[in-house]
Amino acid sequence: MAYEIKQELRQELKLTQQLIMTPQLKLAIRLLQLSRQDLVDTVREELQSNPVLEDSGVVESEDSPEPKQETHEFDWQAYLEEYENYRIPGQQIREGEEENIIEKATSSGSSLTEHLLWQLKLSPLSEKEKRIGEFIIGNIDDDGCLRVIEGRSAAGDVAYEAEVLNDIAGLTGASADEVQKALETIQQFDPPGVGARDIRECLLLQARRLPVRDTLVEEIISFHLELLAGKNYKAIARKMGLSTERVYEAVKIITQFLNPLPCSGYGTDEACVIVPDIYIQKVGDEYVVSSNEDGMPKLKISPYYRKMLRQAGAPQETRNYIQERFRSALWFIKSLHQRQRTLIKVATSIVKFQREFLDKGLEYMKPMVLKDVAADIGVHESTVSRVTSNKYAHTPRGLFVLKYFFSTGVSGTDGNNFTTEYIKQKLKSIIDSEDLKNPLSDQQIADKLKEYGIVVARRTATKYREELGYLSSNRRKSHF
Repeated sequence: MAYEIKQELRQELKLTQQLIMTPQLKLAIRLLQLSRQDLVDTVREELQSNPVLEDSGVVESEDSPEPKQETHEFDWQAYLEEYENYRIPGQQIREGEEENIIEKATSSGSSLTEHLLWQLKLSPLSEKEKRIGEFIIGNIDDDGCLRVIEGRSAAGDVAYEAEVLNDIAGLTGASADEVQKALETIQQFDPPGVGARDIRECLLLQARRLPVRDTLVEEIISFHLELLAGKNYKAIARKMGLSTERVYEAVKIITQFLNPLPCSGYGTDEACVIVPDIYIQKVGDEYVVSSNEDGMPKLKISPYYRKMLRQAGAPQETRNYIQERFRSALWFIKSLHQRQRTLIKVATSIVKFQREFLDKGLEYMKPMVLKDVAADIGVHESTVSRVTSNKYAHTPRGLFVLKYFFSTGVSGTDGNNFTTEYIKQKLKSIIDSEDLKNPLSDQQIADKLKEYGIVVARRTATKYREELGYLSSNRRKSHF
């Protein structure tokens, strides 16, 4: 049997859509997803690399020495006039402040005191409590330890800590409760362990903020610190009725992750501070959204290079280079402007959806996904995802990463929807108030949540517990 193979040449016309990533688009996307500090660094790098760009804080005289005369044969005149004093929208809201604490805190080498005062300013304390906080911070040494009266040694017990509290109350004329509240707030600041009155409290503050809390670690620090310092692990095991291996495991966590001098060396280039990208402030009955422009260079086109382009006589190669630098500067300024506008739009939309949360608290946070905001402001979900990554908002309820406002919901017994964050907060309060000698199982936690109208499965309670960093009931059990 013979087979015949036919070959045929054919032409077809197909229409396809393809996204061309132009340099301008790539730049816009890159700027959109940068954190605030990375953005500041990128802007400063661009200022260094592009001579046409200039920080408007630098005044340049029209009578500056001029290079060889050059000509311009392009239509940038309108742009030059329009953008000569270009500023990113939003900074006028922040101008005129007498104390620029944020700018100080973000600068390299900022002191521990400045860093703590910046966090105190953002805290929800009353004005009186903040004044007490300022006194406390003024008595925190470079190692992060609270020293009220010189020459007094830290005894490392509850009685000594109460004595320090009373000293502060006497020196400030405040009540012990007011001092306690201010001190507890400061002890939640960064770096972990700051504001401790002794080594025992310093280690405990850090242990309570570990990703996974371990009550055994906290018990060793609380009751057996001297034996721990002497490395007498067998004695600790004997007193606690535990195996030496279990004590070794806890000691390993203490030695690897806790530091008795947590602030030693603070103020070096490695110091890292979270600075808000957005301010959400309540003015009357409305919330006003503004971007944080503190420390951000205010870009404009250099008048020096503008004059160069108005003059004749330069080679074509030189003119081409300057024109290319102008185009690059324009793309950068427009992309920066677009980033800030998009950030403001997204934050404004978040405020619209989460108004009740801002007014009343976590219980009123609404379930919200990226798609909701994207549809509201007319952009793609990926844009919302990029603009909310690594960005922080300072609100009347505290400092939040923008991603915090996005959460799925769980239907309650009364028909209301509860966000994941709210459920986690309730779960946390349940565990924090449990009897440590008889901690709750995950099923019991799920049953407790039902009392608040929140219905979740045991495995969901387990998942949320682990995400919050709590150990299982067996590991949370206290031995005293």
